[in-house]
Amino acid sequence: MDPFSEVDLKMYFYENRLKTFEGWPFNEDCTCTPENMARAGFVHTPSENSPDIAMCFFCLKELEGWEPEDDPEKEHKSHSSSCHFIALKKKVDELSVEEFFKLHKEKHKSMIKKTGNAAITKFEEAAKLKRANIIKAAEGEE
Repeated sequence: MDPFSEVDLKMYFYENRLKTFEGWPFNEDCTCTPENMARAGFVHTPSENSPDIAMCFFCLKELEGWEPEDDPEKEHKSHSSSCHFIALKKKVDELSVEEFFKLHKEKHKSMIKKTGNAAITKFEEAAKLKRANIIKAAEGEE
């Protein structure tokens, strides 16, 4: 995983996040417009069954079930209060190089944490299944 891949870095910029909202179901007369979603750090990641899935490019928090009156920034803060991107006081292009590197380091810590937690969950589920199979086998031998 290249921490400075072009795709990874592109999403720091509003215009690139906004481009992902093609087909977004909420446009005019809504609070969760593509513009507001992109400003709050979201990218549009629709699935076949859920056309309104959006994920923060930074903390990787996915949210769906949007309502027209939902405020993307408030929703982001309430569901991912530790996201460093939504807590930024400056625009990305106003950050010093040092500030940007510190921010990017936090992004990678989030990615590693999410990946690690997913691996732990998968391992625990496999262990639970294996334990149940061992118990079944032991009970059958008695």
